[in-house]
Amino acid sequence: MAHTVALVDDDRNILASVSIALEAEGFDVRTYTDGAEALRGLSQRPPDLAVLDIKMPRMDGMELLQRLRQTSQMPVIFLTSKDDELDELMGLRMGADDYIKKPFSQRLLIERIRALLRREALRGETVDADPGQIVTRGPLLLDGARHACSWKGQPIDLTVTEFLLVRALAQRPGHVKNRDQLMDAAYGEHVYVDDRTIDSHIKRLRKKFKAVDPDFSQIETLYGVGYRYKE
Repeated sequence: MAHTVALVDDDRNILASVSIALEAEGFDVRTYTDGAEALRGLSQRPPDLAVLDIKMPRMDGMELLQRLRQTSQMPVIFLTSKDDELDELMGLRMGADDYIKKPFSQRLLIERIRALLRREALRGETVDADPGQIVTRGPLLLDGARHACSWKGQPIDLTVTEFLLVRALAQRPGHVKNRDQLMDAAYGEHVYVDDRTIDSHIKRLRKKFKAVDPDFSQIETLYGVGYRYKE
């Protein structure tokens, strides 16, 4: 069954060209030209993934994402202009899974969509518990088969990308992972993301853990090197 992707952008040329590229790859595509129209459509018929432009009339991508996150955890990719660094970081902190800068390669966008859909599929897996899928590090428990994370017995709601980052760090406590290694763990070797994307995901991870434990400090930053999970 084909995955459904929603494209939300006020640039009709982008909607047309990206729709053609995605449909050629077997995706079902729905398009919207503004945030208000998209909110109605995405709420009534949720797609498997949404690609949102940030700057749009009537309702921008930030507000649209905020409204969507009240009821949905569908993967979201932001499209952003070159000078919108603050918007990129804010979007990731609000719950976007990734962003791509305009002008962008359609092939890169398709690969990122596929990567996020593969990771999102983990949420729906119902397989028997496999000890190899479970990582425990003190009060941290990660269950890869069920995409479940808990800290001191409290569940932590993580996106697929966040889960993969925590697992990559926790599997080898004390060992430093540079950003390239974390990119490979979270996105695969064939999808490039900016360093700031990894940094923003780490900031959101810390915020989620600190929400249940203000003293959480297991994910350490080694400036200029990378990150590690404290032994």
